[in-house]
Amino acid sequence: MEGSMDVQSTSTEARAGAGETMKRIAVLTTGGDAPGMNAAIRAVVRTATHQNVEVLGVLHGWSGLIQGELKPLDSRAVSGIINQGGTILKTARCQEFHTEAGQKRAFETVQQYAIDGMVVIGGNGSFVAAHEFYTRYRVSCIGVPATIDNDINGIDMTFGVDTAVNTALHAIDNIRDTSTSMERVFVIEVMGRNTGYIALTVALAGGCEEVIIPERPYDLNAICQDIAEGHARGKASWIIVVAEGAASAVEIARKITAISGRETRHVVLGHIQRGGRPTAFSRELALRLGGEAVHRLLAGEYDKAVGFCDHQVVTVNLEVAIQKKALDVEGIYRLIRILT
Repeated sequence: MEGSMDVQSTSTEARAGAGETMKRIAVLTTGGDAPGMNAAIRAVVRTATHQNVEVLGVLHGWSGLIQGELKPLDSRAVSGIINQGGTILKTARCQEFHTEAGQKRAFETVQQYAIDGMVVIGGNGSFVAAHEFYTRYRVSCIGVPATIDNDINGIDMTFGVDTAVNTALHAIDNIRDTSTSMERVFVIEVMGRNTGYIALTVALAGGCEEVIIPERPYDLNAICQDIAEGHARGKASWIIVVAEGAASAVEIARKITAISGRETRHVVLGHIQRGGRPTAFSRELALRLGGEAVHRLLAGEYDKAVGFCDHQVVTVNLEVAIQKKALDVEGIYRLIRILT
């Protein structure tokens, strides 16, 4: 692609200052993939081309921006991807971008390809990087919240999480069948390094007896006591959901067996939660937010994320979006225990 475009050396801020029309934007997916990313890419490309704005796709996230891995995207390039999981632009985690040298190389790419603004599709870490990029080089960025952790502050729901939760819930429903038949304790590990959103949601929706998450300390002896009391009442099975950032399902299962003497099995759901066809909700959210990101960027907004809050499209400053999101841990946990 290099050499095929009219290269300009002026900065993004100079090219696309207040009141000026953007001519070319870039879109990238970065961090962990989330179902609906392709739908968001489609919305960005088709909304921009409808406004006669060129779109460049950045491959492999921030790493691709550093390395200059870009390709033009038009309406035909995003045909047939709305129902696909993953991302056609690929994604990666890039520690180099958090260094001054890495961002300098990325900014040189922005200048070389005359990019006026960027749509960054990703989660908390992606938004941290976008905010740093704007702060240092004034590159106009709009974030589109795509993460299965639902950890973007200031908005109700990210896209991808509904698909991931339903994938995990389907697995738990299946495991409950065999857990009940074999009268066993099962420990099921779901994703969530820093947040227990998925674990709490599937534990509640799946009728599980216990959940272990990063936001709340747990007492394994108390859990084993609950299992023993439940067994005495004739309870045949027990399902414990564990967020990966709180504990290891393998270790929890081993310790429960050692303490309680009950046969305990573990299941790690892993990356199946990231893949698969996005649900209708994940697609709708991705399409609406992808299109809205372009409109906001062309309207001169930057260093913000688009999202839904109280059933309305809102923008949230990235410095706010990347702060720790409050989760009603005790309220949801209390309900899980009441319904056990």
